[in-house]
Amino acid sequence: MKIALIGCGYLGKIHAKCIKEVKELELTGVFDISQEAADEAAKLFATVPYTNLQDLVNHCDVVDIVSATVTHFEVAKIAIASGKHCFIEKPITATTEEAEQLIALAKKHNVVIQVGHVERYNSAFAAALPHITQPFFFEAHRLCQFNLRGTDVSVVHDLMIHDIDLVMWLVKSKVKSINANGVSIITNTIDIANARICFENGAVANLTASRISADPLRKMRFFQKFCYIAVDFSKPDLEVFRLAKECENNPNTIPASMLGDIDNLAELGIPDINIVFEKPEIIQTNAMTEEQNSFINSILNNANTLVTLEQATVALEVVEEIVKQIQNDLQLQQL
Repeated sequence: MKIALIGCGYLGKIHAKCIKEVKELELTGVFDISQEAADEAAKLFATVPYTNLQDLVNHCDVVDIVSATVTHFEVAKIAIASGKHCFIEKPITATTEEAEQLIALAKKHNVVIQVGHVERYNSAFAAALPHITQPFFFEAHRLCQFNLRGTDVSVVHDLMIHDIDLVMWLVKSKVKSINANGVSIITNTIDIANARICFENGAVANLTASRISADPLRKMRFFQKFCYIAVDFSKPDLEVFRLAKECENNPNTIPASMLGDIDNLAELGIPDINIVFEKPEIIQTNAMTEEQNSFINSILNNANTLVTLEQATVALEVVEEIVKQIQNDLQLQQL
């Protein structure tokens, strides 16, 4: 299938490299509002730079949209109206109203859309999924050093949205309440944010994101009955603490002595049960290549995409509520 790349910046080039690794895809052309960027990418990846977006869309089967968030809606509208399948980087659009319009358009033109919430394909998270059953408390920290790239949107849109997507996907319950705080330190948008999301089923997520941290960190902890799971998206790394019967014959587990004096829970009236520590095997993969493969598989086999337009829209709704609360608080502080 012929695929067109829209957006030739830092992330666009990474997408182009991943496209080259997918045997079912041929990078047929690139487009960017900066002709210099398009020419550079075309030369680097041995393809054609287009000066007209519609011309490029007409010469492809699939469109990969990696342009600035504020352009996603207009670019996707053109592609979908032309009957092209679309991969759209997160956030899906600048507003939920735009996202809802894309949902209607995609249904009308019967095209496959996948959104780039790439952490769903992270190898540590993939290894953790079999252990995640019914989490009721989430703790996430997503911190990075300052970089001008991405500062056109808030840190909630740029970073926290990854964790919001994972939480919304796993909890599968309506949001009951959101309490958020944040500050603008360097840019004119929110640079540090914390949000506490409570769900109708009792689950709670406490999420922190910062783009002015000295020490980068991408870690999420999941708590559920008889189990605690820690995922490090960066390393990647995975740790599982759970209850196990003493008779359990599993060479991969050891007593969880690092948690304190809890080798044996008999004193709590739970005989023959210990807390054990386990490090499940992680099969390292390129998450972006995996999501491209998944997207193409959905097209070829007429299957549901892992990250749907509807799911991405729900995540964006939560993002907008968090940003709204923080901006209201910041405005009150300036009065």
